[in-house]
Formats: sequence, C-alpha cells, structure tokens
Amino acid sequence: MRNLLRFLYKYYFFLFFLILEVIAVSMGIQYSLYQRARFVSATENISAFFNETISSFSDYFQLVETNRKLSLENTRLKNQLQRVYRSDDLFFIGEQDTLHRQKYFFTSARVINNSVNRMHNYLTIDKGRKQGISPEMGVICPEGIVGITAGVTKNFSSVISLLNINFHVSAKLKKNDYFGTLSWDGQDYRRAILNDIPYHVSIELGDTVVTSGFSAIFPEGIMIGTVEKAKVVNGNFYTIVVKLSTDFKCLVYVDVISNLQKKERKKLENYD
Repeated sequence: MRNLLRFLYKYYFFLFFLILEVIAVSMGIQYSLYQRARFVSATENISAFFNETISSFSDYFQLVETNRKLSLENTRLKNQLQRVYRSDDLFFIGEQDTLHRQKYFFTSARVINNSVNRMHNYLTIDKGRKQGISPEMGVICPEGIVGITAGVTKNFSSVISLLNINFHVSAKLKKNDYFGTLSWDGQDYRRAILNDIPYHVSIELGDTVVTSGFSAIFPEGIMIGTVEKAKVVNGNFYTIVVKLSTDFKCLVYVDVISNLQKKERKKLENYD
C-alpha cells in the first residue's frame, strides 16, 4: 500500500494529465461528428490490420496442411497407377500381382533437414523402417529426381542428395534414348553434368534428360532436367551441362520408391 501511494505521489502530475487527455478525447468524440468519424475510422483500420494479420497466419497454416494432403494424394495416385496398395503410415505387401506385374510402390515423406552448399549433401526425411523404408531406395519429388536413401532408423531416413559428388545415376536423352552417367561436380546446386553421350548424337539446347531405368532404384523416365550446354571432349563424347528440374532449396515433400522386383533383378545381375 505504501509503495502504491509513493508511486501515485511521484507520478500524480502525469496521471492527472493522462486522465484529462482521456476526458478531452471522449468529449471531442461525443460532441463532434468529424472527430467521432475519425475515431471510428481509426479503430476500424486497426481492427482490419489485426484481422488481416490473423487471417494471414491462419491461411499459412492451412496452406501447409493443404500441401501435405496434396502430397499424400499424389502418392496415392502413383501407387494406384502401379497397382500397389498401402495405408497412410504402413505398407501392406501381399502376394505379387502376376497379372499386372506391379513393380514399384511409393510413400510420401517430409524433408526435415537438407543441405545444398557442401560437397557431400544429404537430406533427412520423416519416414523409416516402420513405414517400410530401407537403404538404396530412390527418392523423387513432383519436379524430378532427389536422391537415394542411405541410413535408416525406425522413423527417419537419411538421403544421399543428387547434390553429392559421390552420387551417380544412369540418365538418358528422352528424345532418342542415348544414355550416359549423370553426376554433380560440386559447383552449382541447380546444375549437374551428363557424360558418355557419343559425339555423333544430335543434341539441342532444351532437350529433356530423364532416368534410363537401367538401375534397380529409379524407374525409367523420371525427370532430371534439360540440356543447357553441350561440348565434345576428346573428340568422342559430350560433356553436357544439365539444368536440374528439382529446386533443392525448397524441397518439402518427396516420394520414396521401392522396387518390388529389386532382389530378383540384383540376384540375376550379380555376375561378380
């Protein structure tokens, strides 16, 4: 109580002035239509600002949820095309469909960690063994290829990014099926290098580059990018700069691919 009295005594002049200001403003608003209109307009503007801000936050979180649902729907449709059936969280693999020869199934995952500015870049996704993920599964996004799963725990997986100098994938020119090896040179996160295309092949800027399907990891025809530059090296093969279709700086949702026939194929191709 004593502290309160001391505070009032110390600031009584300011408090008295503040009370008079409130009374003056109230009387002005009450007796002046112009002042009242200005006051109402100001309060409406402030209210509109806060409402708009709250609405923006609400729209943002709704957009995140919408993107998640769209990613799951996209994955479901891919599985439907492959005649593969799964739940939202767990894979259910029954007897192989010998009539339709189902080959791949997909699961949606969210990227929870990512890097693009190192020589050996990796991603982390929020799906692991519990959801059917294992090492050496292809990872893609709606725009194209992303990488290959490496380490896997119960609920998470690390992914070797295409932006890793140790990453290599068999790729081809979509228009004529000539294939080579695509890798990253550690320079620009938006570009990769395609080698081993013979010099006699007709190449034009803008030609589409896709996965060849020669590995048991990626299906044929997954988008990689487009030809940006091409030059013949040593008179035999092209060195082709490919502008990547995937923007690795804004990855959010990806699909993990499992090849149902992978073990059979690897057993056959294990010559050594």
